[in-house]
Amino acid sequence: MLREGYGVADFRHDLGAGLVVGIVALPLAMALGIGVGVAPQHGLYTAIVAGFAVAALGGSRLQVTGPTAAFIVILAPIHQQFGMRGLLLAGMLAGLMLIGMGIARLGRLIEFIPHPVTTGFTAGIGTVIAVLQLKDVFGLTLASQPVHFHERVLALVEARGTVNGWEVLIAALTLTLLLVLPKVTRRVPAPLLALPAAALAAWALTHFVSGVEIATIASRFETLVGGRPVQGIPSLPPQLLFPWSAPGVAASGAEAPLDFALIRALLPSAFAIAMLGAIESLLSAVVADGMANTRHDPDAELLALGIGNVVTPFFGGIPATGAIARTATNVRSGARSPIAAMLHAIVILVAVLALAPALGYLPMSALAALLLLVAWNMSEAKHFLHIVRVAPRSDVLVLLACFGLTVAFDMVVGVSVGLVLASFLFMRRMAEVTQATLVSGTHPALPENVPAGVVLYEISGPLFFGAAQKALATFDIVRGRARAVILLLEEVHAMDATGLVALESALQPLRGTNTLVVLTGVREQPRRLMERAQLADGASVVLVQDVAEAVARASAHVAAERGEESPPIGRAV
Repeated sequence: MLREGYGVADFRHDLGAGLVVGIVALPLAMALGIGVGVAPQHGLYTAIVAGFAVAALGGSRLQVTGPTAAFIVILAPIHQQFGMRGLLLAGMLAGLMLIGMGIARLGRLIEFIPHPVTTGFTAGIGTVIAVLQLKDVFGLTLASQPVHFHERVLALVEARGTVNGWEVLIAALTLTLLLVLPKVTRRVPAPLLALPAAALAAWALTHFVSGVEIATIASRFETLVGGRPVQGIPSLPPQLLFPWSAPGVAASGAEAPLDFALIRALLPSAFAIAMLGAIESLLSAVVADGMANTRHDPDAELLALGIGNVVTPFFGGIPATGAIARTATNVRSGARSPIAAMLHAIVILVAVLALAPALGYLPMSALAALLLLVAWNMSEAKHFLHIVRVAPRSDVLVLLACFGLTVAFDMVVGVSVGLVLASFLFMRRMAEVTQATLVSGTHPALPENVPAGVVLYEISGPLFFGAAQKALATFDIVRGRARAVILLLEEVHAMDATGLVALESALQPLRGTNTLVVLTGVREQPRRLMERAQLADGASVVLVQDVAEAVARASAHVAAERGEESPPIGRAV
């Protein structure tokens, strides 16, 4: 960036973008923290620490990092079962995994995750997030806080008699403003107007209408600062703490000891955090590249994201990743460099220090309405339905499986099953593409004078698992009939161990009948594999450069079998 030149005009653009993104991220960070089940300042601390650190170290020029809605479905159960300590430790473990992924240069592997898998689990996550917000949207009082989706839905239905109409009114007002304001003007972020309007309406209702109770950040959350309780968000910067010393509550309500058993219990969740963080961050970086015509370094981005997630828990922050909506806002606002994302973190820090008491007036139902809109945008319902209508049935199966399993269980199950299904479908498609064809005498690769008893097979497509066995099974029809078989492998660009074993199995019966097999047109990767396996023994299996030489060797073998001289090989002129 500095080599390209960075001047005052660039800083002015970055400052404007940082201010806009900071204003957009402020209510989102609070709402996302609340969605996880922690106090809203923890979401703000995440945006401040991770937002600054990842921008300073990352491989994407315009990426904005912070808490995201996708993490809610993973983090909420962790906090519910293990408390704040488990949440911070899981985030730190995920950060270490991301650092390992970056060092191992696995950034490009994310590109191999099929589109139906990513669409399915993001739509599933959006559905779960929306259901989580219904409690605050309707002001419900739940008898319990179940972890599983179906149990949560039943708990909401059972609590239907506790609906607070005033909370519904505030949520409806907020959602209406969030939807209408962008159609009126895009110069001012809609949350900047909608949330203060909701706070003002809630304050007026509680002061001028008797019996009205509307939950706010200040009434819901209390923090001890110096032994003194502070309602809402404390006016303090992120404070240094050790994740393992944070409160840790087990499901039984007793203090969970910090030992290897706790770390082992957190590892699956940490892996889910790392995978989702990597996927979402790299997708966000791709979005930024498409909008700003830049190029990101995926391995450097994973490394920076890992460092950010290791550092953030030491300041009370929850796991973070690249935020697509905030990144797009950053680009649209004219950002020129990572300094814009760093400035967005500073804007949030200043807001915490200067506006914390005022932020306490924000209604919980208003923040839930904001997350409802985030969940809807995240689900991409129109795109989801479009894929269902136009995609092949196999892809639709993967999409629906990922969606259903993510909702019913969690993202790890949904993505794991989706990837396995997609892999099996890929194998089937490769089996359909890869084939062995018996070449006739009119084929341009063959000379005209080919003696009887010589046949040529042309194999096309990769000889991978699932495809090799089907393609090479066609050799059975020449067993005992042909005295020499030529295999033309020019269209086989790759072969794996399964393909090698299948080829060896197909050649074994031909060896038993004294049939010569001539391999020609072998590409570099398959050739190296064949040489290591010593497939060509020089007697029953030979490897030659071109078809003309292959036909000459095959014809000589057939002639020797008949006790004749080798016929001349070549096209008649």
